[in-house]
Amino acid sequence: MSDSSNVHASSAMGDALPTSGRLLGLDYGSKRIGIAVSTPEQNIASPLENYTRQGQESDARRLAAIAKEYAAVGIVVGLPVHMSGHESQKSGEAREFGRWVATVTGLPVCYWDERHTSLMAEAHLLSAELTKKKRKSRMDMVAAVFILQSYLDATDRERGPGAM
Repeated sequence: MSDSSNVHASSAMGDALPTSGRLLGLDYGSKRIGIAVSTPEQNIASPLENYTRQGQESDARRLAAIAKEYAAVGIVVGLPVHMSGHESQKSGEAREFGRWVATVTGLPVCYWDERHTSLMAEAHLLSAELTKKKRKSRMDMVAAVFILQSYLDATDRERGPGAM
C-alpha cells in the first residue's frame, strides 16, 4: 500500500474474529515473530514466545502447531502505521504476512494498530531491570502482548487499526 493510504479509511481490516475462545497476537518481523495468547474469555493476553523465522515451511508448521495447541479461534496481527495513521511499506508486508498466516492456520485474521507497542515493551522490560540481551530476547513477544491486549481491551474491535 502506498504511504498515503489512511489506515482507518481502509476496508482491508481483515476478518471479524470470534468473541470467545483463545486468540493469538503476532508481532510480525522479517527475522522474528513475537507471539502472545489470550485467555479463552479474551480478557488477558500473555506472552508465549519469540519465534526466530526459519523459512516458510518451518514457519508455517510452527504457527499452525501453536494455533492447534492453544485451540486458537483467531489471530490479531500488529499493523505498523505512521503516527499520522497512514500505512507504510511495512504495513503492506504485515498484511501479506497476515494473509499467509490465515492460509496456513485456517483461522480468521485481523490487523491491529501497533503504534507505540515497541516503546511500551521496551519500557516494561527496562522496569524489570533485565540485561540488554534478555530484553532483546523478550521484546517481540512482549510487543505481541501489548498488541493483543490493546485489541482485547477495545470497546469497538470493528474500528480497525488507526481508527480514532
